[in-house]
Amino acid sequence: MMNADDPDARAILLGLGLDNADGQKRITKGDDFLLVGGSEETHERMTETVVKFNEKLARRGKGLRELSPEEFTDLMREAGES
Repeated sequence: MMNADDPDARAILLGLGLDNADGQKRITKGDDFLLVGGSEETHERMTETVVKFNEKLARRGKGLRELSPEEFTDLMREAGES
């Protein structure tokens, strides 16, 4: 189990798309995210959202582990609406 106070512990965003009917296996990885599955449209939307999320996070000068649950929710909502 991860200790939240461990300075070496990492946090990642995990996106899982469940609407794939074309048999394609879609996986997109980044330093702090992993996106798996979904239709082409869903996977593209997840990718756009996580890129925007990371841009907003960088502008705040914070890492994913430093966000409060409220900050995470706000950033994700903003990224998804853009």
